[in-house]
Amino acid sequence: MKRPDFRYINLPGRTDDRPYSNAVLVGDTLYLSGNLGIDPETDALPDNVQQEIRIILDSMKQRLEMVGMTMNDLVSVQVFCSDVSLFDEFNAIYRTYFNDHFPARAFIGSGQLLRGGHFEVMGTAVKR
Repeated sequence: MKRPDFRYINLPGRTDDRPYSNAVLVGDTLYLSGNLGIDPETDALPDNVQQEIRIILDSMKQRLEMVGMTMNDLVSVQVFCSDVSLFDEFNAIYRTYFNDHFPARAFIGSGQLLRGGHFEVMGTAVKR
């Protein structure tokens, strides 16, 4: 049996040397690493939580598009949240990123996140 090819993916312009890939493609399955809502232009969290959510989801969308996938190819998403009272606010924006269905998902109260973020989101997608 042939082993699937592995492709390690990093976002264009990434300059840090942290020990992880932004995504890994194994055959038709894409594993998206956890992502914070850090503005890539300022390298800081935005002033409002809605923009933080959009930055995270836009980054997921960008990494999916790099391998010819869309948000609708996501099959599983994990959301780590430092304040679960933001559940409804997250969902209001999250639902606008999908067309016809939603992936399986966990929304996990996490305590403090890196750099003071409210969310860290990771996922798995399978090309249709």
